[in-house]
Amino acid sequence: MESDQIRNRGVNVTDHDLTFRSLSEVLQNNITPYIALLEAKDCPGIKNLMQKLMGQLMNCYVDVDSLEDEDYVQVSQNRIRCSMTSLTNWYETVTKKTDSETPSKKRTSSSRDWQSPPVVVIFKDMESFTTKVLQDFIVISSQHIRELPLVLIFGIATSPMIIHSLLPHSVSSLLCIELFQSLSCKEHLSTIIDKLLLTAQFPFKLGEKVLQVLINIFLYHDLSVQNFIKGFQLCIVEHFYSQPLSVLCCQPVDAKKRVNSLSHDQCENIRKLPSFRRYVESQVSEKQIALLTADSFLKEITQKLLEDLRVYHENYVSVLRCLHVFTSSLPKYPLGKQIRELHCACLENRVWETEEYESSLQLARMLNKSDLVTMLQQCVEIFVSSSGNEFDKTVEKLKEFLTQFQKLEVAEAFQERDVSVSSQKELQKKTDLYHLQKTLLELKESRRSKKLTKFEMLRFEVVDYIDSLVRNYLVPADHKTLHEIAYFNTASVLRGHLNAAPRIALHTALNNPYCYLKNQALKSDGGRISNKAPDICIVYKLHLECGRLINLVDWLEAFSTVVMAVEGPNADAASSDQVDDIIHARFIRAVSELELLGFIKPSKRKTDHVARLTWGGC
Repeated sequence: MESDQIRNRGVNVTDHDLTFRSLSEVLQNNITPYIALLEAKDCPGIKNLMQKLMGQLMNCYVDVDSLEDEDYVQVSQNRIRCSMTSLTNWYETVTKKTDSETPSKKRTSSSRDWQSPPVVVIFKDMESFTTKVLQDFIVISSQHIRELPLVLIFGIATSPMIIHSLLPHSVSSLLCIELFQSLSCKEHLSTIIDKLLLTAQFPFKLGEKVLQVLINIFLYHDLSVQNFIKGFQLCIVEHFYSQPLSVLCCQPVDAKKRVNSLSHDQCENIRKLPSFRRYVESQVSEKQIALLTADSFLKEITQKLLEDLRVYHENYVSVLRCLHVFTSSLPKYPLGKQIRELHCACLENRVWETEEYESSLQLARMLNKSDLVTMLQQCVEIFVSSSGNEFDKTVEKLKEFLTQFQKLEVAEAFQERDVSVSSQKELQKKTDLYHLQKTLLELKESRRSKKLTKFEMLRFEVVDYIDSLVRNYLVPADHKTLHEIAYFNTASVLRGHLNAAPRIALHTALNNPYCYLKNQALKSDGGRISNKAPDICIVYKLHLECGRLINLVDWLEAFSTVVMAVEGPNADAASSDQVDDIIHARFIRAVSELELLGFIKPSKRKTDHVARLTWGGC
C-alpha cells in the first residue's frame, strides 16, 4: 500500500511554487534525496509523467561521506527506458551503491522505518491532472511498492474529498491517506507584520495609508505574501532614496554618530520638516531662536527627539498588543479581529475619539470575570516581556487587579452561602400569603434600585485603566516630532508602482514622450506634433485625429509631412526616392508597432484602411 499525503493549499495563492520548493528542500535535507515535482501541464499522459519523473529522479546526486567523484551516483536517463521496472532497477542500484559505501550511515525517517530512503513524488495541482493518468500511475506503482518505497504528496486547492471524486474506490483503496494543511496566507501576513512592523527592533516604519495600500492589494488582488514583501522592500527603497534625512533612520548607536556629523544643509532639512516646525512653534522664543540658528543646539535636540521616538515605538507596540487582547474577543470586533486592523486605526487618528473605540469600551465593561482575568494575565505577560522601561508600575497595577479579583471571588462565595441560609429561614418563618407577598415585593424593589457590585466596580476600574494607557501611549505617529525620518507616508508613489494602469501609462508615453525620456527637444506646446519625437509617437498622435477607419495613404502623407518638416531643409544631396523609401519603411514599422500594442487592426471592409480600436485618448 502506497503512502499518500494530501496537502490542502487553498485557492488562488500565488506563492505555491515557493511553498512546494520549500517543502522539497525540507524533505531533501531530512528524509530523502529522491524527490520529484510534477505539474499537470507537463504530464498529459502516463508516458509523459514517467519521463518527467525519471528525468528528475535520475538527476539527483546521493551525497556520501567522501568528496571524491566516485562517491556521487548519477545515472543517465538516455540509457534507460522510461518504465516502472526501469525506475525500480535504478532505485535498487543507487541504494545498494550508497549502502555499500556508507555502511555506518543510516538515514532516519520521522514516520516509517524504511531500510532505504523513499521516493517522494509531489503532484503540485492534483485537480488539474487527468483522472486516467493518476489512476494508471497509482495502480502501476502499487505493483512495485515492495521494491520501490513510494510516497505521493497531492497538492489540493479545494477539499480533500476531491480525491474520492477523481479516483474510484478500487484505486483510492490502494492509498494510505494522511492529511496535512499549510498555514493560510493571512496568517503568514500577520507573522510578517508582527515581526517587521510591530517591533522596535527595526527603525523603519510604514505610515497608515502606505500600509493600507499594501494590505488592500494583498487581500483584494493576489493574496501573495511574496508580493507584500516586495512592496515592503519598495517602500524601503523609496524612503531612503527620496528622504534626505533617512540617513538618521538607523539604530540608536549609529544615529548619535550621524547626528553629530550632520552638515549645515542637513540641519536646514531638519528645520523644514513639518513636525519639527510644530515643535519649534511650541517652544519659548529664546529656544526657538536657538533651534533655528545654532546647528550644535539643533543636533543636541535632534538626538533627544530621536530617542523619544524610539521609546514611543517600544511603548506603542506593548500597549497596542494589550489593547488587542481586549478587542479581539469582543462581539462583532468593533476595532477589528486582526492586530493589523487595530494598528491601522491607531496610526490613522486618535483611536479613543472614534465610535468603534467607544463601543469597544462599552462591550469590555460587560465582560465576565473569567475572561477579564485571562486578559489581564495576558497583558501582564506582554508588559513583562516588553523592552520598554516605563511599565513597572503598570505591571504592579495589573497584578493588584488580579489579586482583588481573587479576594472578591472568595468573599462572594461566603456571601452567597450566608444569603441562601438566611433566605431559607425567612421563608420558613413567613408562610402566610400576606408576608410572602410583602417579601417578594421587597426583593423586586431592591433589584430595581440595585447598586453596582464590587465586581462591577472593579471591572470598570480595569477598563478605565486600560483606557488611560491607550490615551497615553497610542498617540498617532504623525503627531510625534521627526516622524518623517522613520515613517514612509507617500502612498501615491507606492500606488503608482504597484497598482499599474498600463493603458494610461502607454498613452502618456506615446502622447508625451518627454514624460519618460526627459529630452528637452521633445517638449511640445499644446497639441502640436513634435518632429523630434520617435516615429511611433508621431504616428500615434496622427491616428488620434482620425475616425473609425484610417486611410493608410493619407496617414503616410501626414507622417511624411511631419518628418520632412525638419529633415527637408537639413537634408544632404540624397535623392528624394531614397528619402521616400526610408520614410516609408519607418512608417510601416511604426504602424506595425501600433498594431502590436492593440491600437489598430486591419479592416476587412477596405484593404487600404485600418480600423481604430481605442477612443478617448487613454
